[in-house]
Amino acid sequence: MKKFFERNLIMILILLGLFVIWELACTWAQVPSYVLPKPSRIFRTLWQNFGPLMDHSSVTLVESLIGILISVALAIFLGLFMDLNQTLRQTLHSLLVISQCIPSLVLAPLLMIWLGFGMAPKIVVVVLMCFYPITVNFAEGLQKLSQDSLDLLHSFGASQVQIYRVAKIPAAIPDLFSGLRVAATYSISAAVIGEWLSSQAGLGYYMIRVSNTYQLDKVFACLFLIIFWSLVMNGLVALMRLLWEPGRGLIVRSRHKREAKALGIDDSTKP
Repeated sequence: MKKFFERNLIMILILLGLFVIWELACTWAQVPSYVLPKPSRIFRTLWQNFGPLMDHSSVTLVESLIGILISVALAIFLGLFMDLNQTLRQTLHSLLVISQCIPSLVLAPLLMIWLGFGMAPKIVVVVLMCFYPITVNFAEGLQKLSQDSLDLLHSFGASQVQIYRVAKIPAAIPDLFSGLRVAATYSISAAVIGEWLSSQAGLGYYMIRVSNTYQLDKVFACLFLIIFWSLVMNGLVALMRLLWEPGRGLIVRSRHKREAKALGIDDSTKP
């Protein structure tokens, strides 16, 4: 915790300064709360409505987590598929780029018609916004293994499956985490966009409901929560990467021993 504050001290001071300026400006200019509420009022509203906001947050978080899990599975499948053939890679990459050119707000009403008013259309919106950075980063990571390393594995008689298990996928995992970190940050906003159009619960639903009655203090409280949960999702992915990296050496060595044994390679003499 101490290191966290040391690394982010400047950012924390800037945020505190902005909140102070915001508070003083609203007080000095006597800005109505239905135009721009003071930070003190927003945080008081956040505290007073903490229970309902947490209930709506739980719905949005479930939609985001399910969407992220589907995005990771889809990204791994597409990344491996793209790595098999260069022509296929270029074709799929072009299609992925085209998929990101379509605004989610345009697709959301169609998804509502096709999938109904439940959780499914929100999850699809999360997947559409999140799978691209994971797929592209993972596919790029699979290409990082040098040709010399591939030739060495082929000389040992490694099959295509073994090459992916021993070398390619482990080498691409850092890139997978990089894409996942970006996608996890987007996931909350994606779920909120889906909730704006059709929902009975969630932060997006709550935001629309209170904005219709000009309760901007509650709108900002909801916005602060969206930022908070996005940062939490980002931090969870960063924590997963930190937990993976220290154990990576032991995991990789153990896997290499199993693969070497399967290939008939004696590595018992290695230190």
